[in-house]
Amino acid sequence: MKDLISMRDLDRDQILHFMDIAAQIEQGDLIPDMKHKLAALLFFEPSTRTHFSFATAMKKLGGQTITMRGTASTSVQKGETFADTLKTVAQYADIIVMRTAVEGSARYASEVVDIPVVNAGDGANQHPTQALLDLYSIMKTQGTLENLTIGVVGDLKFGRTVHSLVQAMSDFTPRFYFISPSHLRMPSYILEDLKAKKVWYKEISDAEEHINDLDIMYVTRIQKERFTDPEEYEKVKNAYIITRDMLSGVKDNFRLMHPLPRVNEISTDIDSTEYAYYFQQAKNGVYMRQAILTLLLGGEK
Repeated sequence: MKDLISMRDLDRDQILHFMDIAAQIEQGDLIPDMKHKLAALLFFEPSTRTHFSFATAMKKLGGQTITMRGTASTSVQKGETFADTLKTVAQYADIIVMRTAVEGSARYASEVVDIPVVNAGDGANQHPTQALLDLYSIMKTQGTLENLTIGVVGDLKFGRTVHSLVQAMSDFTPRFYFISPSHLRMPSYILEDLKAKKVWYKEISDAEEHINDLDIMYVTRIQKERFTDPEEYEKVKNAYIITRDMLSGVKDNFRLMHPLPRVNEISTDIDSTEYAYYFQQAKNGVYMRQAILTLLLGGEK
């Protein structure tokens, strides 16, 4: 595998291999050496966790990073094409990690450069590195990826993290509750994929309705930046707020996850409970992104 662009490109065995390499790195059983490797972090959209965790991952492996944040101080302002920017950066780096607002841009990048490309989020489309760290977090909290009941809450239409997560989990016989306002439902192409794989799902609007049946509740924020009409955002921005009282009857193994940033979807008084896992989830991102860099750069040998 040269690139990591979409969870649709990975099969079950490849996903489990990423899990295994991340676990080996976390446990100290595998210590990849990237001291002669350099990662170009091209972030045309804002990012905290993804950018920092990739930078941390590369540096913990002994490698180096160069960073582009936005285009304000780059030759893009002079009229340089996206392709020429990528081809130039590829002369300096061993791998490109890229986030943009344009769906399909990461795949396009992988077709114009010869070095590996990692999709760190392309618009409302895919976020495969987040999905892999989410699966690693689920594995650590549940001891398995098989036969779990997962509630996915919030903006399911524009949420690239949930698109990637659902596609990734679909090979492990899950049951899904998709919880959202009616106009922010999961895209039809993902639902069609689930039907083809005979994966059970139900679309509902009440976050409390089946919460006691869940192993994982994965909450996402309503993404203001994806709305063209501010009034539409204002109507739904507080559609779901998970409170401590709502967790009174959940299963012992229940865990609450969130890709972050959190706005007000999860009450802060949940943070101190055994059910909150979102900050550990962010920490797991370093191990998984170390695994991604290792596998794409041949460091596991």
